[in-house]
Amino acid sequence: MVTKIASGNSLYSALAYNHQKVKEGYAKVLLVNNMIEPPNGNFEIGICTSSFEPYLQANKRTENPIIHISLNPDPTDKLNDEQFSEIAQEYMQKLGYGNQPFIVYKHEDIDRHHLHIVSVKVDETGKMIRDNFQHRLSMRICRDLEKKYGLVRANEKQKAEGYTLKKVDFNKGNIKQQIANVVRPVSASWHFQTFNEYKALLSIFNVHVSEVKGEYKGKPYTGIVYAATDEKGKVCGTPIKSSKIGKTVGKAALEQRMAKSKILVNNKNLKERPKTIIAVAIQKSKTQSNFEKELSKNGISVLLRKNDSGRIYGVTFIDHKQKFVFNGSRLGKGFSANLFHEKFNNPEQPTGETTSTEQEKAPNQYDSTSSIDNLSGLLGIENHGENPEEEAFIRKIKRKKRYKRKL
Repeated sequence: MVTKIASGNSLYSALAYNHQKVKEGYAKVLLVNNMIEPPNGNFEIGICTSSFEPYLQANKRTENPIIHISLNPDPTDKLNDEQFSEIAQEYMQKLGYGNQPFIVYKHEDIDRHHLHIVSVKVDETGKMIRDNFQHRLSMRICRDLEKKYGLVRANEKQKAEGYTLKKVDFNKGNIKQQIANVVRPVSASWHFQTFNEYKALLSIFNVHVSEVKGEYKGKPYTGIVYAATDEKGKVCGTPIKSSKIGKTVGKAALEQRMAKSKILVNNKNLKERPKTIIAVAIQKSKTQSNFEKELSKNGISVLLRKNDSGRIYGVTFIDHKQKFVFNGSRLGKGFSANLFHEKFNNPEQPTGETTSTEQEKAPNQYDSTSSIDNLSGLLGIENHGENPEEEAFIRKIKRKKRYKRKL
């Protein structure tokens, strides 16, 4: 059983996330502890908030007093509601929250049924519940619960990475939730230093992301939208605004994640492992297919971008073990797109650097020619291109030139 523990300062956000799932029919309230129980049995956000407020008002120094926990049994574990309730109660008791108000939601929106628990980290006097070595304690509790209830034991990879993300399948419906199940964990736990690296990563899960710039009601607007794709990368259905999924996958949050990733990549030397693996794979492989298989054995994916003439002009690697995305150029000249083009294409074709003409012809591998092109209209945005201010200036100059010619 895999657990995730998050702390924050917004009680409303934690409750609203779960309440929305209940409204959509994908979750239900399974258990409450030391909370006001409404006569009609409907745990609306207002009712829940009134149970936590006395604790939050008494809070003295704790900056992030809200705790949001998810308990994720293995997909093969078949548990009924009574067993889920017992596990949640015992887990919270051993974690030190047995006397705290908390609410347990059972989520059923994906094949793996799991629990979400919302509580507060301060007691009725405002004193913080001790959370020293909380994650280590949580893992020990889970091992005990696995033995007691005969659950599948989480292996080291699951404990470190959580469950494998599933590709979005447009034909299964519930697209917004499928996309959310990919982009939320990716944006929170993967390392990517540019928007294009983030875009490349999502593409392997059949998710397209695009940045939309323009004007809305006379004001500059920049937003992020997501959409499902088929296996060929073609966008299916209507794009979804990031705000419909949550702030954690919006522009501001992504920029923070990219800045943090740059620091982590350098401090943790994340490049060394993939550099060694890729260098060996290059030597051993004669074809692109063999190269991809060699990398896959070591948990690395590669995306080679080609222009219309088939020339490789870009390469992106995805290290699934370290959750790290990087363009080949970041590893050095020996990992450039030009090297892979020479390796996997006609050796008699002139090599050298990719020309500007080829770059102009090169399509964006992660963009689609379908409804993404019409995002501005779908979102009610007047689009002025990549840089609205610059283009407005250019239009102004052109108008002046036309005016002079008339004179």
